[in-house]
Amino acid sequence: MNLRKTRTGQFELGNWEAPTKTQMQRKLGAAGYFRWSLLVSVCVSAVAFTNIAHAGESVSPSADAQPMTGVELYMLYRDKSWAWTDGAGRFDDAERRFTASTGVGDKIAWAQGRWIVTDDGRLCLNAEWHTMSGVHANTSCFSHKRAGETIYQKKEPSGSWYIFRHAVPTETDEFKKLVAENLVSADIGTIKSDLQNQKRLAGNTLTNASKRKTQ
Repeated sequence: MNLRKTRTGQFELGNWEAPTKTQMQRKLGAAGYFRWSLLVSVCVSAVAFTNIAHAGESVSPSADAQPMTGVELYMLYRDKSWAWTDGAGRFDDAERRFTASTGVGDKIAWAQGRWIVTDDGRLCLNAEWHTMSGVHANTSCFSHKRAGETIYQKKEPSGSWYIFRHAVPTETDEFKKLVAENLVSADIGTIKSDLQNQKRLAGNTLTNASKRKTQ
């Protein structure tokens, strides 16, 4: 078993290119560009794993809890899908490939990159997220501690610890959302198509608005 920590990922960027800052400023004007850039920032923050964070009651790990090893995390996540409220992430063993799909309507997004585990209990997801506003690199990490059969997790850097898996797993454990079924691959093609359509419509809207301003 080889827990490689570095490898160049291959990302499919598609045929659409996000407009440059200068192009957006010309089309929207200074005030319009500021509102647009603020919206992009908010959307990226909303997409980048905020829906993974568990909303359960925060707890403090027991005194005997220790960081999980890279091997333990590898065995926990490999070839599993993590089901989220509005999507899922997939942890393929081959080349530690990570893929994800999430959101509905104009908040849809998909991602591709790699998942990495370390001996200090961290699972990190390095991916490029494809959203309405373009392609955005994102790294998100989760810390894990273990005491016997109980696993604690928190999202870095400011999340709260909670019980990811009880010693005797319950139906409400986040651990129960790790399943063998691939919940991502079938959705990515549809999301790619939807994003292309939305970007095309948005481009037409910006072009028409610019034309009206110059008339």
